[in-house]
Amino acid sequence: MAKVIKLFHTLRNHWKKTTVGACLLTWGGNWLYGKHCDNLLRRAACQEAQVFGNQIIPSSMQIKKATVFLNPAACKGKGRSLFEKNAAPILHLSGMDVTVVKTDYEGQAKKLLELMENTDMIIIAGGDGTIQEVITGLLRRADEAVFSKIPIGFIPLGKTSTLSHTLYPECVNQVQCITDATLSILRGETIPVDVLQIKGNKDLPVFAVTGLRWGSYRDAGAKVSKYWYLGPLKIQAAHFFNTLKEWPQKHLASLSYLGPTPRPPEEPEKKTSRPPLYARIYKRLSHYWAPAPTETAKEVTPELWQEMQLSAIEFSVTTQNRHLDLKHTEDFMNICIEPDTVSKGDYIKRGSQKMEEPHMCPEGSQFLQASRCILQLPEDSEGSLSIDSEEYEAMPLEVKLLPRKLKFFCDASKKDQMLHSTS
Repeated sequence: MAKVIKLFHTLRNHWKKTTVGACLLTWGGNWLYGKHCDNLLRRAACQEAQVFGNQIIPSSMQIKKATVFLNPAACKGKGRSLFEKNAAPILHLSGMDVTVVKTDYEGQAKKLLELMENTDMIIIAGGDGTIQEVITGLLRRADEAVFSKIPIGFIPLGKTSTLSHTLYPECVNQVQCITDATLSILRGETIPVDVLQIKGNKDLPVFAVTGLRWGSYRDAGAKVSKYWYLGPLKIQAAHFFNTLKEWPQKHLASLSYLGPTPRPPEEPEKKTSRPPLYARIYKRLSHYWAPAPTETAKEVTPELWQEMQLSAIEFSVTTQNRHLDLKHTEDFMNICIEPDTVSKGDYIKRGSQKMEEPHMCPEGSQFLQASRCILQLPEDSEGSLSIDSEEYEAMPLEVKLLPRKLKFFCDASKKDQMLHSTS
């Protein structure tokens, strides 16, 4: 008892050291507990993947091939470590033939897709920029009609992973996000995803699954990292200093667009067996003796283009992938034209919201639905375009919607939620 009283007096007399030590012990215990929970998540995911790996494969069936495009620079250079710790063991335990392709510089994934051989699935490990590069390289191929049918998996490793909010449930723990995404790929549930084909002055188009932005909020958001020394005020500072330029900041352009198109009903793929020899001979003879009548050319209705002049503080074109609804009867992309009459105070306040939700269309904006649009910019246009968080030079653009072009693996609960949501 005397020793306990002596210890208590010692702690009381050195209360500063005691407080610092208690804080360090609490932080260290919490850190160790977090590491323990992460290991439990990895172990549970590996055990589930082992179930897929233990399945017996018939001799007539080949092992599935998976090609992984990994961006090691994602998440401030932690992409490779995150993938090898959390996703790679799950993929290897599943019994698939996994080939990992690491990108060394920006734009390399587009070139590597040109050399990719046949594979059963494509897995993108990175962020929005990595997705944009991979699908651009995929859809630029001469045989894109065949390769676009390959299902695509997405493992969110980047700082911005917009598509993960559509494909997987919300989660705070990064390890859980990665393991859940990898397991969703093994389970095999897929959903169709819209793609934007964006063509500028250059010959080759760029493809995006989220959208593009052009305007003052995008320009200010690109400069936020310059004010890192202001801590939590860096976002407000970037937008405040942007207001010191010419105000109001007007972005002038000419817009032409086509309205939404009706969505055709989905038809299940039917694998028909080859007819017998006598049936094929009879069919050829019948075509020879009684050739099919020539079809009359159908009248093509002219496209109803609508034109308008716009003056906006920001202009954006987005797909419906962020809030995907599989029951829609029309295919369209969303065009948001934000007015340039906003005050400086509202501009700074809205800029913080735009950092969390870049493609939000605030109240008071002009909202359009289109299947195709052409944006003509003046020759002296300033600023840059953001296409799926990647920066491009501002130029005249033609944007075309490719509805349900690609299939992405998703969580089964998210797919059920989309099927039961009301249009």
